[in-house]
Amino acid sequence: MPQQKDIVKIAIQMPGAYPQLIQLDQKKPLSAVIKEVCDGWNLPGPDNYALQYADGVQTYITESNRLDIKNGCILRLTKAPGRCAEDLYKGIQSSDSGVRCDSLKELAKVSTDVTFAQEFISRDGHLLLVKIVEDANESNVIMTHTLSGFMELMDHGIVSWENLSSVFIKKIASFVNAKLTDASIQQVSLDILESMVLSSHSLFLEVKQEITMERLIAHLQVTNQQIQTKAMALLMALLQTAGDTERQSVNKPALLLSTWALKPNEEAGLEMHVPDILAFLNKKNLRQYIHKNIIHSSGSVQDKMAHYLYVLQSVTLNHMEARMRTPMDCYSQEQRDILHNLRLVAFETETENSLNHERRRSLCAKEFKKLGFSNNSNPGQDLVRTPPGLLALDTMCYFAARYTDAYSRFVLENSSREDKHECPFGRSSIQLTLILCEILRIGEPPSETGSDYHPVFFSQDRLMEELFCVCIQLINKTWKEMRATQEDFDKVMQVVREQITRTLSSKPTSLELFKNKVNALNYSEILKLRQTERLHQEETLALPAVELKERLKPELLELIRQQRLNRLCQGTMFRKISSRRRQDKLWYCRLSPNHKMLHYGDAEEDTDSPTIEELQKKIPVADIQGLLTGKDCPHMKEHKGKQNKEILDLAFSITYDVEEDSLNFIAPSRTDFCLWTDGLSVLLGRDMTSESMHSELEILLSMEIKLRLLDLENVPIPKSAPVVPKPPSNYNFCYDFSQTEQ
Repeated sequence: MPQQKDIVKIAIQMPGAYPQLIQLDQKKPLSAVIKEVCDGWNLPGPDNYALQYADGVQTYITESNRLDIKNGCILRLTKAPGRCAEDLYKGIQSSDSGVRCDSLKELAKVSTDVTFAQEFISRDGHLLLVKIVEDANESNVIMTHTLSGFMELMDHGIVSWENLSSVFIKKIASFVNAKLTDASIQQVSLDILESMVLSSHSLFLEVKQEITMERLIAHLQVTNQQIQTKAMALLMALLQTAGDTERQSVNKPALLLSTWALKPNEEAGLEMHVPDILAFLNKKNLRQYIHKNIIHSSGSVQDKMAHYLYVLQSVTLNHMEARMRTPMDCYSQEQRDILHNLRLVAFETETENSLNHERRRSLCAKEFKKLGFSNNSNPGQDLVRTPPGLLALDTMCYFAARYTDAYSRFVLENSSREDKHECPFGRSSIQLTLILCEILRIGEPPSETGSDYHPVFFSQDRLMEELFCVCIQLINKTWKEMRATQEDFDKVMQVVREQITRTLSSKPTSLELFKNKVNALNYSEILKLRQTERLHQEETLALPAVELKERLKPELLELIRQQRLNRLCQGTMFRKISSRRRQDKLWYCRLSPNHKMLHYGDAEEDTDSPTIEELQKKIPVADIQGLLTGKDCPHMKEHKGKQNKEILDLAFSITYDVEEDSLNFIAPSRTDFCLWTDGLSVLLGRDMTSESMHSELEILLSMEIKLRLLDLENVPIPKSAPVVPKPPSNYNFCYDFSQTEQ
């Protein structure tokens, strides 16, 4: 007799028949179960049938995934994957275009299932699709279904991308390069090319020979957000793969050169490094197109596009890393000349050549001291520290050359002050460059889940240098506001860091907007913000307030628990991160309203919130054994050494059943991570521990205490809420800030 844990109570449907309610014995062979079901409906040939989920993504049930079936699942008796593959294979070759279209449309739908994909590929069905693409004789609708089905089949990794012919690659590239191609065909073609680039180095070389940069940039100027996103995905895949190739080939100069087809029929084999590619993109106004057509478009920037914008920003800024990590060579005449040129721009000395060596050396030391270098006899020593290394010299030279008047005014103004009150330009520049490197995360590889980009980056050709020019003048302004002396240098730099960080967090869309906001956030405003935060802390630390807090805490904690459970009931879309950096696969997870089941399943990006019925997989909350986070998660251990800290901070898993199976998550943001780990902790009867919970509890406690301590004596409190006034006849008084920011 089978043990109770091996029995699953399920329903099985079939069109035109009454459903069967059975007790599925997980120890019994699946073929025997299907035979019993077929016998119940008097169906001959049980080998021609299979079971699959009836709701959501209709996955075939196999011996390998049958343990995912839980109590209450609804399955459907359908054609076996082999029979389905054979029928579609014949339908695709039909002489009737309508049959071919319907077969390819169905193929694109069922190819998401790996069991079907194996059967179809075993019949060389994927080669049939390749031939359809190479011949290019079909209508746009049929071609779209063909490419979609091909993409789904290849995504399972059963067949290597490297087996594809050059003819096929050229044809796919032609769909992308053509100006009048159907949008659906271009979208899937961009997707296929991205997968090729990420799958192997040889395909990367072949794809970038076929794709023209002008067409990729042109795709960013269309109104179709899907085309924009896919074009950015391919562009970022090409850039990142080129960067990986350079790093791997750093000791192999012959392999270091990257080639790119810059223009149709123009030097297709031109050798380029990643900085050259970025320079070419800059020349073609890529960032201006992004700024106009994506950031300032009528719709909001989607999550995937935000990720690609973040990657472009990160890859571009990271090409300053080499300068940031290179110390100044005090014996390099070229670098010494650049440094001395800073002095000459600030102090135009006509009689210097007539002085002897000792007097000239004394004059140089005096002027470098006025410039604010710590080591005035050998200022190059100040730039030996890395970071910021030579990058600090670059930013100083850019400021002196681009804004010569502002540079001279800064130096001469501080030269005329008393020694202890002068703001040291050299020392401030070096520290400011370091602060900007840390804020902009120069040197950190782009995260697979990051999406924190700065809109101002896409409005400016040289963001780092231009930010430096604004902020070095901000330092001088803040120095005067604080009436600082040399001993206050670190305090001033802390205030400046806070000014920059707070301003960038408001996401200014132009340098002018950043400049206005950061200058408006003067030292007095920073003090007010700090004072507000300090008063808030003092109010909450008084003894009566602490006692009141303790009395209120249980009630407010229960409120947060309910909010977490409600949030789990709404559900969240999670991404499946693969080794190829593709982010297309999504899945959704939500808690049932009665808090007894965790429902999950694959989902499409354009689906806002799949219903519970659409999510075919589920886990009883009673079966959940534990909650794991970070490096303790099974999916983090599998990729040990490959995951950066940002992904580790977003990873969590739940273990369930006696077999210790696990459901693995990578949260889309730190907020979602906190909401889900708190909610799961509540379901497991544990205390919530996330930083969001502590922050929200403090906010609620503070609000509640302030309400309780209000002086309401002789203040009439109405028994009913005031009447809400009618909406105005028009909203012409509403100001549109977006026009100003542009």
